[in-house]
Amino acid sequence: MIDIRPRAELGSAQHGWLDTRHHFSFAEYHDPARMHWGHLRVWNDDSIAPHSGFPSHPHRDMEIITYVRKGAITHEDSLGNRGRTVAGDVQVMSAGTGITHSEYNLEDETTEIFQIWIYPDQSGLPPAWGTRPFPAGERAGSFVTLASGMAEDGDALSIRADARLVAATLSAGQVAEYQIGADRKVYMVAASGRIEVGERIAAAGDGVAVRDEKQLSIKALEDSEIVLVDVR
Repeated sequence: MIDIRPRAELGSAQHGWLDTRHHFSFAEYHDPARMHWGHLRVWNDDSIAPHSGFPSHPHRDMEIITYVRKGAITHEDSLGNRGRTVAGDVQVMSAGTGITHSEYNLEDETTEIFQIWIYPDQSGLPPAWGTRPFPAGERAGSFVTLASGMAEDGDALSIRADARLVAATLSAGQVAEYQIGADRKVYMVAASGRIEVGERIAAAGDGVAVRDEKQLSIKALEDSEIVLVDVR
């Protein structure tokens, strides 16, 4: 099953400094049919105005991945971590027993991010945060794993969940394949471009929910950047 969820039909909110789309129920947006996708709980598509952002706030027992699509995001947390993550790179935060953090766009341009929350496999662990660069050339034409809790993905940023986040940049006409394990689900969004998935068309920002499939073949109808999460 491949279900296209058009960006225009997602939950949304405008706060002046923040323009956001919610793929799943979040804050004031509530849809009983879209509470989660397997262990994937949140996928927010955020545009953050220059010199603004999320002030310090707490989290616990959640794996939080920030994929920066444009600009940069600056993170500070109660563990003393501080880091700036730029477009194409990823930061991960395991909230564990509790962490307080802020995320600001300190740039002179709008920053665009995907913020993705995944339920952890276990609770009661100490919080952690990490980031690393992933050169765009490494994901040209095929998927590269950026964050994962799977043992075989040792080069990726670590999360505490049986899940992985992969990304690919495809030129128009290129095709990328992704194998899906038994009893797993996939949720995918084109950060830019336009793609064809199983004879279905998805534009930039559309959600693509997949279950009961063994393999995906994703064709770029124009130059595209694709982010995919694989969960139980």
